[in-house]
Amino acid sequence: MADERPADLVASVGPLDPVVVALREFLHRSGAVRAMAVVDREPGERPAVVDCARLAPIEVDLGDRVVHLPHSIELDAQPPPLPEVRGLPAFEVDAERAEIAAPLGGVAHLAGAVRDLAGALGGRNVAMAQFATSDPQAPLGITARADASEPIVLSLGLQEYSMDPGWP
Repeated sequence: MADERPADLVASVGPLDPVVVALREFLHRSGAVRAMAVVDREPGERPAVVDCARLAPIEVDLGDRVVHLPHSIELDAQPPPLPEVRGLPAFEVDAERAEIAAPLGGVAHLAGAVRDLAGALGGRNVAMAQFATSDPQAPLGITARADASEPIVLSLGLQEYSMDPGWP
């Protein structure tokens, strides 16, 4: 997230700590370069955006302010049960032609894991993860809504592709 507002360094984001722990754990297990969530909060409050990237502070946009947590900070929080996921090597891609060369079932495996991560976050929350490709300008993005009210969306660079309902 490229936000121009100054960020405060904090040691906790309170009720969002389990989301931070879940995204960080998912990032490490899956080999993603970034894991994000849009999380509903109390009525009247804007959703929070939690952004966990490799080797970077964790950024939480609370709407009225942005805070950072050190990536390796110990939080007194348990994540929800996380999906089984394995890291895969960077996908070979041709962004111009929207082609991805991956191990058989690789994209579906990661899409299912992101869908399950969103489900673990609950409600109408959204989970998104980006994975490395052969083109640094075109990471593979996978976005899913917890309640499955919308299909999974794949992105390759700036191009988005809504998948068929029920996939994978």
